[in-house]
Amino acid sequence: MANWFTNSESKPQEEKEVEILVENIHPFSLIVWNDEVNTFEWVIETLIEICGHSEEQAEQCAMLIHTKGKYAVKLGDYDTLKPMCDAITDRGIGATIEELAVGH
Repeated sequence: MANWFTNSESKPQEEKEVEILVENIHPFSLIVWNDEVNTFEWVIETLIEICGHSEEQAEQCAMLIHTKGKYAVKLGDYDTLKPMCDAITDRGIGATIEELAVGH
C-alpha cells in the first residue's frame, strides 16, 4: 500500500516537470497548410530539404497536412523556425509559425 501511495504522489510531479521543460524548449510550432496547388512530392521534397526530415517523416507529415488541412511539421524557438517558414513560403507552400499554448 505504501508503494502505491508513493507512486501516485510522484507521478504528477514528474509529468509537471516534463511538461514545463518541453514548453520552455519548444514554445513555437511551424505549421504547413494544405492547398490544391502543390503536389505531395513538392511538399515532401521541401520538408526534407528545409526541415531536415527523413523521407518517411516527410511523407507522413504530407499525408497529415492533406487529411487535416494543416500540421505542425517542426517545433522549436522562433529564431530557428522563422527562416524555415520563410523558405517554405518562398517555394509557394503556405506556412505559419504559431506559439504553443501555455498551461493546459
